[in-house]
Amino acid sequence: MPDTQRRKRVMQRSIALGHCICDPKKPCPCDIFKEKNICLCAGERMDNPTGPVALTQLVEKAGCASKIDQAFLKEVLGGLSFPDNPHVLVGVPAGDDAGVYELEDGTCLVQTVDVFTPAVDDPYLFGQIAAANSVSDIYAMGGTPLTALSVLGFPVRTIPDQAMADILRGGIDKMNEAGVAIIGGHSINDPQVKAGFAVSGVIDKDKVKTNARARVGDVLILTKPLGTGIVAFANQIGRASVESVSAAAQSMTTLNKTAAELMVQFGASACTDVTGFSLLGHLAEMVRRSGLDAELVWDDIPLLPGILDYIAQGIFPGAIERNKESCGKSVLSGPGVTEEMTDLLYDAQTSGGLLIAIAADSASALLDALHQHQLSAAVIGRMIAGKGMIHIKTNGTRTLPAKSAPQKKAQPQPQPQSQTQETCCCSAPPAQAASAACGTEDLYTQFLSAVGRPGGLDAYTKQAINIALSVLTKCDSCLKIHVEKARKMGFSQPEIDEAAWMGIAFGGSPVMMFYKSLNEK
Repeated sequence: MPDTQRRKRVMQRSIALGHCICDPKKPCPCDIFKEKNICLCAGERMDNPTGPVALTQLVEKAGCASKIDQAFLKEVLGGLSFPDNPHVLVGVPAGDDAGVYELEDGTCLVQTVDVFTPAVDDPYLFGQIAAANSVSDIYAMGGTPLTALSVLGFPVRTIPDQAMADILRGGIDKMNEAGVAIIGGHSINDPQVKAGFAVSGVIDKDKVKTNARARVGDVLILTKPLGTGIVAFANQIGRASVESVSAAAQSMTTLNKTAAELMVQFGASACTDVTGFSLLGHLAEMVRRSGLDAELVWDDIPLLPGILDYIAQGIFPGAIERNKESCGKSVLSGPGVTEEMTDLLYDAQTSGGLLIAIAADSASALLDALHQHQLSAAVIGRMIAGKGMIHIKTNGTRTLPAKSAPQKKAQPQPQPQSQTQETCCCSAPPAQAASAACGTEDLYTQFLSAVGRPGGLDAYTKQAINIALSVLTKCDSCLKIHVEKARKMGFSQPEIDEAAWMGIAFGGSPVMMFYKSLNEK
């Protein structure tokens, strides 16, 4: 039972201010109170939703596509100054995967933070991906991650509490696999789900791998296939295959731990992990900071299953356009390379692979070692002399399917109304609804249903109007339905009577006698 005294005290304060003290954008009483008789500001809680939840349907942009684009970020950061510190070896101006701070005896602290929205529907998988993605920045620098702090945004009581527990459990399990201790965290009540970690690790000063030390002749190796952003978007709009969703999940939950250890062992020149800024975005930083050009062979770049079919259907998420705007001036497409082929390389990756630059005489040994650990690594290009450009070419060994229209989602068919549904002011009686499907009566029923939904007037106010009009028109069954519904919404008897007297005021004595006769029954 609610604490009525506390509720009264809190609501009086909100009403006096003219704003809900929990959400100043709302009036008091709010729609939740009117519809469910629950005052969240007074500490009352709605019932915990239960059942499965599809996380990607709750967010606008899935995975690393939710991050601020590279061009905008550079614009804002360009107006800021960061004081010099002799202990900072890699800081904000470097634009690298993680920061590096020198401690003592050649040991350095490596730190990073990463937070994003779900790229998969399953909460446990999302937690695993958030952890794998966050710790990847430490691996990309050649470091060893040690501790992590979780960061979580969650719409409390909007989706099942269990989903939050599963996200955290997934993150804990994946960090445990990485040998990382979670020592705390922070959470906020957020309408869009998001999760990530701030991770700290260590590295020897002389083993730091940055994105700025690639050399002419270095071979470029990518350790995971591309396409997670496209798959996540295809899944959001109901057009992803089970195979591609499963493959993307497996790729995103795979730690870059082994790949990082091997690239250090074989003496890589430079490294970066491929995430939200896309393959081309992260490579653009590498060539710019190394003062070189890069040459990519489009046909050699590993892709998740189904990606070429999605391209043929025009399934490109908006993050591709943002990434293209950020680094497109650094990209040159050669003969035979179409816009669709290049656009794929702008796809925002979530928990993507490492992009490694390594001397040609060590590349084969590194690639063999990666394959021995069942990693889908491939040589995708090389570094050449230049001034920060990326050249994309094709050898014609991979062709795109013919363009086709995206397969539309099946639209739900109108269902006959059940016997327990209301038959007044919102739907036709069951038999009539079935027989009048797609006819005039059905269209009229849809119109009435639309009128009854909350809009400029909230549901509480519209229910009071329904009572007044039921009395005015002397509709016995209408009034019974709307009075019963009003009571479930929290109407008191004096409020019901007041709404009824609005109808009586317009209808006069005959209407008053009608209402009184019903109350006497």
